[in-house]
Amino acid sequence: MAVATSSVLDRPQRWDAAFDPEMTPEAVARLLKLAPFCDMKPDNFPKRLSLPDILQHDVRIRRFRSGEIVVREGDYGTSAFMIMSGAVRVVLGSLPASVLGRREPTRKGLFKVLAQIFAGGKEQESFKASQLKQDSRVTARKGKDDQVRVFLQDVPRLLDENKTATLESGEFFGEIAALSRMPRTATAFAQGDDTELLEIRWQGLRDLMKYDNQLHDHIDRIYRARALSSALREIPIFSHLSDENLKKVMAQTEFATYGDYDWSGEYKRLAQSGGAAQKPESIIAAEGDYPNGVIVIRAGFARLSQKFGNGNRTLNYLGSGQNYGLEEIAHNWRNVAAPVPLQHSLRVIGYTHVLVIPTSVMETIVLPSVPKNLLPPPVVENTDGVEIVTNADAAAKIGADTLEFLTENRFFNGTASMVIDLDRCTRCDDCVRACATAHDNNPRFLRHGPSNGNIMVANACMHCVDPVCMIGCPTGAIHRDAFGGQVVINPSTCIGCKACYNNCPYDAIRMVEIRDMDGEFMVDKDMKPIIKATKCDLCVEQMTGPACQRACPHGALVRVNLNELDAFARWLKR
Repeated sequence: MAVATSSVLDRPQRWDAAFDPEMTPEAVARLLKLAPFCDMKPDNFPKRLSLPDILQHDVRIRRFRSGEIVVREGDYGTSAFMIMSGAVRVVLGSLPASVLGRREPTRKGLFKVLAQIFAGGKEQESFKASQLKQDSRVTARKGKDDQVRVFLQDVPRLLDENKTATLESGEFFGEIAALSRMPRTATAFAQGDDTELLEIRWQGLRDLMKYDNQLHDHIDRIYRARALSSALREIPIFSHLSDENLKKVMAQTEFATYGDYDWSGEYKRLAQSGGAAQKPESIIAAEGDYPNGVIVIRAGFARLSQKFGNGNRTLNYLGSGQNYGLEEIAHNWRNVAAPVPLQHSLRVIGYTHVLVIPTSVMETIVLPSVPKNLLPPPVVENTDGVEIVTNADAAAKIGADTLEFLTENRFFNGTASMVIDLDRCTRCDDCVRACATAHDNNPRFLRHGPSNGNIMVANACMHCVDPVCMIGCPTGAIHRDAFGGQVVINPSTCIGCKACYNNCPYDAIRMVEIRDMDGEFMVDKDMKPIIKATKCDLCVEQMTGPACQRACPHGALVRVNLNELDAFARWLKR
């Protein structure tokens, strides 16, 4: 009898996919002669992550022509840039949306709203030529490397109308957005045809910072100077600090990242394979430990859990701007004789970027300046099997099973998730028809999706807090709208590259072949169909909001921010 043998596979390695497969040893040698790399000590790097290897696999050299956009304000990116030669101009104000490849915010008037109701019979995904016309102040075209490049036109006029700053050779930019996966804060474009930039993907930037103090200190200084002050001021507990005390807090604040930066790709593969078991979540802080500091979530999400029997129960999830550990630290500050440990564990969900303000700083600088009415109430120590948590009422109304369902499926990422009560839904499809009417006979969602009990979350764009679909869009076609943060697509600048479609972990984006007003498929000069990405835009141009929710005759459908558990709990118990 033949003996079964296991298949032998090569274990995936860190650099199976290089950032630039054509990066040459000569180019690496050139980089090693430039600052800051020439000042780095190779012995500080482990053999498996040597400095030459990082430069070989995690960077690429890019050349830009005058006026070519490098990064756009509001875009999400995963890489930083260093200027090797030439210069880059950073626009300090905001450019018009159409110049950045985005839709201008508009609302349909009353007559257009009425007209769309009686405009039946139109072919699906059909456009007028005027709807696909791009702004004359910007142009997009493919370069020799087949990459889409976007250029600003009439740069002298742009410089007259906007304040700009010039970055010279050796300077870094884009590192804060790359490491924290937050939107770019400004638009930058090349000045002159000899601009040469080194693009470093976040993995390489992370490792360079980890093993080289010089680069770590440089980016740390930039973060503290450009972003930390505003981030702390947004949190009520720090808003009362004087400028002098805020600087003291900033000097002691620590930065940390946990989990998988590319969580969405792995999650999507797991979902498509039938929901295989996910990797264990990293623990940021454990229940029962001493509170070493207040943890503020800057990007990503974390799970708040508590011991329950022999396991742990999810009680809440924390997103950007929320904090952990403040209740225990404030309690111990007021009750020195009866301190309490951390009452809950904090675990990474996917990827989390945090700020940590040490306990000593909280006790000596922050808490003495906070008005008593803003201090959290005393902590009631946890006993096994009893839930004691902020937002406990909402968690209890929602139920542990539903809360776990939302967490495991990452639905907390949505600011406008489509939730359907299957007990009330009669499958009449009025919501789908209303969506089609509001979008020129083009429905933008599918009335099915993952379910738990009588609750279903439909496959419709959730307008995520962490919109990974926006990462890598070459023209800025997918972006956040100026009205209220809705994620929308500009059909005139969408080139059908599928970047957003491939990135979205919730299957909320479709690729469609578009037609003209006569119903004929539009084709390019090679007679290939023109494809565009489409998705729910939350009826951003409608006067009355999401048509799907408004049309439901039984109140079975709601668009809800699943970061606001109180609102979701009220809807469940309506």
